[in-house]
Amino acid sequence: MTGAGFHPDRGELVDIGGRRLRAVRAGPGGERPLVVLECGAFGCAADWAVVQARLAAKGLASLAYDRAGLGYSDPGPSPRDGAAIADDLERLLDRLGERGPYVMVGHSMAGLLLRVSVPRRREKVLGVVLVDAVTPEAIDVKSAARAVHAYRGAMKLVGMWSAAGFMRPVSLVIGDLIGLEGEASVEKRRIYGSAVHTRWAADEVQQWPRTALMARPPFDPDLPVAVVTAGDERISAPLKRLQVAPALASKRGYVDHVRGANHASLLGKRFADPIVKGVEHVLSV
Repeated sequence: MTGAGFHPDRGELVDIGGRRLRAVRAGPGGERPLVVLECGAFGCAADWAVVQARLAAKGLASLAYDRAGLGYSDPGPSPRDGAAIADDLERLLDRLGERGPYVMVGHSMAGLLLRVSVPRRREKVLGVVLVDAVTPEAIDVKSAARAVHAYRGAMKLVGMWSAAGFMRPVSLVIGDLIGLEGEASVEKRRIYGSAVHTRWAADEVQQWPRTALMARPPFDPDLPVAVVTAGDERISAPLKRLQVAPALASKRGYVDHVRGANHASLLGKRFADPIVKGVEHVLSV
């Protein structure tokens, strides 16, 4: 998969020490905060195409990337848990010459990943934006834990059978639920149908409990945290309470429940602006 259909306008392949990660930069260069965008489970850099364009229009620089084994990135050593992913991101930023400061943004399962990676570079992080993200504490709630383990079981089967190629026809139907356009949409569908991407994405999901354990320490309460969730706050109230907890624990927290959005469309053209507002919040306080 690596390199197949790779479009040069959609990023670069960066050697991080014998293997490559695909990175997509947008917005102005020079001295400025960098918005680092971490995708959710089974995601890739293309997920952030609309958000990156909106950030660039505001004069904000951003970086999205494919984690090891996902999208156009080479696989990395197993297990693909939060520590391994944080290590890779540090190497990528170093190879790109990015020294910070950073705003860290994570969608979905990346809520776990940021709880691992942010403390490693706390002195360089200006704030965090959690986009319909999960929290490590979810696994302590029986109903949420059942959902997590059911998802892990399903993804284990998907990963095992990925080599059979069944994801290719699936990708034609649900490969792009965000509503991307142009090359980003083509890329998203191509990647979603990839057996290699599926295998390594499934491995990340299998590490959910391990990563959640690593992510137990909460964010520094002095760290600005914006939480942007999909849907009215009255919908799935127990889940919403878990999602907003990091913002409520922050001395400079911010919460926005985006009516009409769902987990995927929140990243698309209609609903991306609240994510940008979340970034602007953490930069302004």
